[in-house]
Amino acid sequence: MMAIFHTPKEAFSALRPICVKITKEQTVSNVQCLQSQLQKVGDAALQELQEYVLFPLRFSLRTPGLKQERFVQSVVECIHFIISRTCVQNQQQLCDIFSELSLCLSSPGNHGKLAITSEELKMAVVQGFIALLHSAYGDILLCLYQPHMLPTQGFIISLLLDIAEHEKSRQLQILALKCLLVLILQCDCPDMHCSFDNSDHMQVGDAFASFLPGITLAMSRIISGDVKQGHLVTSYAIKVWYKLVGLVMASDQVSKKHHDKKTLFAEGSKLAELVICRKPEWVKNTANKLDILLRKLCSCAAGNPHWKVRLELIELVYHLLSYCNKSLKQSIGYLLEVLVGLLGDERPEVHTRCSQVLRNVTELCMICENKDFTDVLSENLHALTTALPRLMRTLDDQSKLKSLGLLLGYLKLLGPKVNVVLNSTVHLGRLSKALMQVLELDVTDVRIVEERCLNAEADDLQHQMRFLSGWDHSRTGDKPSMQKKYFKHFTEESVFALLQQTCRVLGYYGNLYLVVDHFMDLYQESVVYRKQAALVINEMLLGAAGLDVDVLHKRETPVSAADLKAIVTSIIEEYTSRANWHLVTSIESEHETGLNTNQPTFQGFTKGSCNDCLHTSESLTVHTMNSNIWQICIQLEGIGYFAHVLNKEFRQLLMTSLYPVIEKVGAETLLISQTATRTLVDLCEACGYDSLQELINLNSDYLVNTISLNLRRLTQNPHTPRVISVMFSYSDASLLPLLDDVIQDVLLSLDHYHNEKAQLIFNVLHSLMTALAHWFPPKHRVQKEDKAHNKACRSATTAEEIHCFLKEYQRQKNLAEGHVEDIDLDKTGISWARIAFSHNQDISFISNAIDASILNMCTVNNYLLALRRL
Repeated sequence: MMAIFHTPKEAFSALRPICVKITKEQTVSNVQCLQSQLQKVGDAALQELQEYVLFPLRFSLRTPGLKQERFVQSVVECIHFIISRTCVQNQQQLCDIFSELSLCLSSPGNHGKLAITSEELKMAVVQGFIALLHSAYGDILLCLYQPHMLPTQGFIISLLLDIAEHEKSRQLQILALKCLLVLILQCDCPDMHCSFDNSDHMQVGDAFASFLPGITLAMSRIISGDVKQGHLVTSYAIKVWYKLVGLVMASDQVSKKHHDKKTLFAEGSKLAELVICRKPEWVKNTANKLDILLRKLCSCAAGNPHWKVRLELIELVYHLLSYCNKSLKQSIGYLLEVLVGLLGDERPEVHTRCSQVLRNVTELCMICENKDFTDVLSENLHALTTALPRLMRTLDDQSKLKSLGLLLGYLKLLGPKVNVVLNSTVHLGRLSKALMQVLELDVTDVRIVEERCLNAEADDLQHQMRFLSGWDHSRTGDKPSMQKKYFKHFTEESVFALLQQTCRVLGYYGNLYLVVDHFMDLYQESVVYRKQAALVINEMLLGAAGLDVDVLHKRETPVSAADLKAIVTSIIEEYTSRANWHLVTSIESEHETGLNTNQPTFQGFTKGSCNDCLHTSESLTVHTMNSNIWQICIQLEGIGYFAHVLNKEFRQLLMTSLYPVIEKVGAETLLISQTATRTLVDLCEACGYDSLQELINLNSDYLVNTISLNLRRLTQNPHTPRVISVMFSYSDASLLPLLDDVIQDVLLSLDHYHNEKAQLIFNVLHSLMTALAHWFPPKHRVQKEDKAHNKACRSATTAEEIHCFLKEYQRQKNLAEGHVEDIDLDKTGISWARIAFSHNQDISFISNAIDASILNMCTVNNYLLALRRL
């Protein structure tokens, strides 16, 4: 409504009759009439007539006797209307109105209790309090915090607490909590407020020290109450709690000397009993009691289903860490634990704000060089790492996630100061052993050992050709998916992700030489720790390079490329050493690993001279082979990680790492082969090669050199033929000029090791034939019918020729060795043969010996078919 009366004189003429009437007749209609007239008065004129207009309203409230609730409500609403448009400039008037409003809610029979009144009246009185506190002009508001106002303050606070705790109206509860915030000068409304200096806040803190126990207890009960009360009530209760504690227990206030105001009053007076002097003894005792309440309310708030309550809890922690880090010293550890625990919250708002607060707290403490802060974090970290193995064994996955989130949060909070912890042998030992136990793999899955790669001799040539043509070597993104790791003490992927981040943060902030040396010692110390230590080392190197690591603030000095390269070189040397690379992953690989020239032959085995070998096989368990498989896979993953750490600098390390990786690509165990293939793709991507073919071709010179050297010592390097097969599979015809000497060495090896390695060497020749057929496809296709007929004819002829040749070869061999008695080949089996055909025939050659006990006639036919296609 537009104002009609702009001058005090006009307004006075209009308002005087109704004011006089209210004084004589205290009715609801008269008060409503006054309020309607006030709407026609301008703000400036109303300010001049404020005391005159308020007088009849205040007089009606002070009049003894029972009053109708509706009348009291209309009076309070009219007072609220007046003071919301004007400023209260008189201290006495402010105190009087403050007291008169409080009496509206006082029980007639018990002035210390809340009267049984309507929600509307309570709402009007609380809104009147808020409007009165906002209307106080300048520092006149401070008169409410004088010692003589403590009884009135206490009465109003008790009324507000009663409303906030017991009222059913959610709106009324929130309004009472907002009024408490205004009382402690912590209003969160958008209106402009008078600014107060430190001495003013000191006065308010002294006053509210008397009410600290009652308010904090009431707020704690509200926070831990039923979630049905709504998230706003809980959020405002949390805000009142930490704003009040931050005011009364502020470190900059309690550290100052306080004048004992009790001396201002007569000894034994009730007013003197209400006054609190915040001396060190009182601060210490109060802090201990607040710590109990703090743990209770934080526990309830952290588990609240509404994310805004958890968000307000973050503000509580931040406020107390910022303003009460000295007075609430014993609670800092728990506050940090709460903050770190909320870092993994599912809501992005909570997670983001928590990260910001953690970053701010860390930077604040780094600027202040707060040693207590670092000590608290170190103690919390040590206690957590000590209990972590037990927690991971006994808790559910959700609780495990929380515990690991705490561990990660402590490391992030420490930041560069994590070296203070790592330099302690005890702390580093606890941390490393905790990681070793938590990361223990589950090696009971038999399928890992059972799953084998497709053997070349078991499949026909057509299948091999489809495999080679289906695999796109030019696309490095077509790498096999990573096999999921199964751990003993947890199943959730999110738990492993937290452990990965923990290791990366260690590598990011920690002294890399120190932590890598420590975990390499664990790697070498025991087979039990080897897989876990390799996992930790792999992740730490990623963190040291700043790859996929989430941190609160940047480190001071990043690890140099030279240091990274030196560390990676030493780790790869350890990984690919014979003791850690050529592990037994199957019964067959056990014999290959232990191969020597004195190993029993087929004839010796039939005579029973292989007891030692049988004993070893019996003692080898599936768990051992499974563990070895996972160790090799983790080491292969590590090499791929290291390549991404160094990028193109890793090219200089290909001379020592590429050959072992290719060797594992040809492994019989499926998991090892897939992991090695993935690692090969990682090497290709990191080193800047366009395809696996380019990777192998450009590094084929020293690959071929290593192959030639190893073929001459095949007993010490039994896996060398696999490397040749893999090179055939992933390369092209440009590799042929380098292969002439290699093929001669292969044939020579067949002569030397025909009793041990015939099958493996024939697989190499089979791979060569397949690759040649793929590289040089036939130019003219033959009709399918003729081709099938010729294939059947040739197969029959070839089988007969081979049978006759082998019989003659066996007879000649026995004669040469001095065995003149006749031998029945069908009963004793064929030992070995070297087959040669005329170059004029369709089949050019098949060289070296064939053990009939290992390689049956179908396999020979497969080789012959491959040769025909050439």
